[in-house]
Amino acid sequence: MGSRYGGLKQIDPVGPSGETIIDYSIYDALRAGFGKVVFVIRKDIEQTFREVVGSRFENRLPVEYAFQELTKLPDGFTVPAGRTKPWGTGHAILVAEPVIHEPFAMINADDFYGADTFRVLAEYLQQVRPDSNDYAMVGFTLRKTLSDHGTVARGVCQVDATGQLKQIVEMLKIEKAGAGAKQGDIRLTGDEAVSMNFWGFTPALFHHLRTELTTFLAAHGQEEKSELLIPNVVNTLVTKGKATCQVLRTASSWFGVTYREDRPIVIESIRQLVAGGEYPAKLWQ
Repeated sequence: MGSRYGGLKQIDPVGPSGETIIDYSIYDALRAGFGKVVFVIRKDIEQTFREVVGSRFENRLPVEYAFQELTKLPDGFTVPAGRTKPWGTGHAILVAEPVIHEPFAMINADDFYGADTFRVLAEYLQQVRPDSNDYAMVGFTLRKTLSDHGTVARGVCQVDATGQLKQIVEMLKIEKAGAGAKQGDIRLTGDEAVSMNFWGFTPALFHHLRTELTTFLAAHGQEEKSELLIPNVVNTLVTKGKATCQVLRTASSWFGVTYREDRPIVIESIRQLVAGGEYPAKLWQ
């Protein structure tokens, strides 16, 4: 349930024939060459989600479900009193381990990434070994990912001359500031490469996630709102030399629905893409 959005935004229609952002993501993934989808959801929305979203894909490609529950923790750890917030994107990927056995993309369900983004990552993943610790992310330009209606969280990237990620810093409460952006007193140009949680991983990541989750819980497991965020996990693996992460570039524009006021912009953006021939007016014939 989107706390800032005010509803289950992942199943809110935004396309001309009632499509959700998830519809467009899976449509783009299929034509880029991906062959399976795994939905990571809460158990209590399973029935609604299967009926509204999952059912339309189950006859098109293999569909799996994984459930991110607060109680899915390593032995020795318990949920603190008062905790209702999920454990974060790192934990979300980890709960899907039983159904992922191949290189995979991880995306947010409420972000529209564009067809080129999926193609770029698919080409990379087709070249990596399933046991490799060579990962990738698709980087977007910061100013193109901001909302007019409130602050956003972004992973700001430092990249070397070969396109390898050197460091990623998760910055919260970033807002527009003229042609650039700011986080409190910190000024940003707006040209920074940022993560929009469009990652390419191999199953080798799961071993690292288990280790990082245990470390995280030992330090923050009794807090009500701390999360194990995947940009922080990747940052740790890269800076410790346990993995590499290639930052790929895309011609696609990103847009999302962090706030309910963002929805009309998303609807209009998709309408323009349909009018330009990027997508059919009805995705699933």
